[in-house]
Amino acid sequence: MRKIVFLISALVISATVMAEDHVMAATKSSDGKKSAPEVMNLSLKDAQEYAVQQNRTLKNASLAVQEAYAQRWQTIAAMLPQVDGSYSYSNYLGYSATLSMGGLDAKINMPNVGALGITATVGINGQGIVGALLNNVAIKMKKIALEKSENELRSSVMSAYVSVLALQSITGLLDSSLVNIQDLEQMTQNAVTVGAAEQTSADQIRVRVNTLKNNINAQKRNVELATNSLKVLLDVPVETELVLTENMDEVLSPARVLDLLSQNFAIENNLNYQLLQQQVELAKRNVHMAGWAYGPTVALAYNYQNQKYYGEGGMRMTPPNVVQVTVKMPLWSSGKRAAGLVEKKIALEEAKNTLSETSDNLEIQYRQLCFDLTNAYETYMNEKDNIEVTRRVFASATNKFKYGASSNMELTNASNDLINAQSTYVQAMLSLINAQAELEEFLNK
Repeated sequence: MRKIVFLISALVISATVMAEDHVMAATKSSDGKKSAPEVMNLSLKDAQEYAVQQNRTLKNASLAVQEAYAQRWQTIAAMLPQVDGSYSYSNYLGYSATLSMGGLDAKINMPNVGALGITATVGINGQGIVGALLNNVAIKMKKIALEKSENELRSSVMSAYVSVLALQSITGLLDSSLVNIQDLEQMTQNAVTVGAAEQTSADQIRVRVNTLKNNINAQKRNVELATNSLKVLLDVPVETELVLTENMDEVLSPARVLDLLSQNFAIENNLNYQLLQQQVELAKRNVHMAGWAYGPTVALAYNYQNQKYYGEGGMRMTPPNVVQVTVKMPLWSSGKRAAGLVEKKIALEEAKNTLSETSDNLEIQYRQLCFDLTNAYETYMNEKDNIEVTRRVFASATNKFKYGASSNMELTNASNDLINAQSTYVQAMLSLINAQAELEEFLNK
């Protein structure tokens, strides 16, 4: 008996230690985070992959898939043999029972007794089998949700990455414009000093210089804001310096845009459609499960019990081996099962209607996204050409102003046109990359 108690205690302690080690390892794996380097050189693809690896929401989605696998195994394991062991010890403290028969009294000793029992059971019904199939559908839905979240994160990183590049590009353009305006300011001030020009002209150019400086400072703050947004998506400390190794021409690829527009829409590749398909499948399984409420439950049990008496006497009343087969059949539930089955059938029809409606809407949405991308691409190409034209016009107005061939008003207008063109160009770039990211996400590319 002592050996048995010791063995059971050792097994319990070992299982507890192993479980604690597993929990600690899982917690360490979940909470432990690799520190980011002080400087990170990132291409767009590198940034997307790093964000996918570090994002905690995606980690939770991945854990949800593992959780669904564990739930499925619990459902399956419930239909497999379950074995329980027990040991009990009874001490009657010297009590003796008295048995009276025909006027004679007989004492029966009640010795101490130890009982070792093993029980094995297995129960199978239709609802348990359908439940395992339901878990399979849940796993697929979790995987699709994980892929959808990953695609959304990649699109967000792409938009943030391009925003930083665009703002950096505009800041560089404004810096070069400022250098030219400052040269004109100095030249005009020298002309004022020798009496060849009026102070008003120099003051007006100074206003342009200050305006450009304000625009440059605002753009620099916007660059920092966009960079911080990218850091949030990458889940890196704010102190980390991000160096983007790709330029706008590498990221905004006309060939990629035209390739997207030329592809045919395969609705079965759309993740939203796949989720709705799984919801229909889930509704079908629920109908089957509700139908199996009318089915039987078959249970098989085996019980072994060995008693050992410590002392004289004792009467063995319990057989050492017992096999039991039970078949349970539902007979009457006052319409509860019938109502449950009707409810699940209605839910199935609703899921089918939603899937059919969404199919039509997705076709329309695809056409709209293609239109948006086409429009954004054409706008971007036009604004890209416009900014080159306004730069040439500004350079020409600057040269003419140097030699007195143009007025201060013409120079001011050319400067304003350049600033407006730069702002419009940035918006066109962001609109194009957002339209491209939305279509790629829609096509699951």
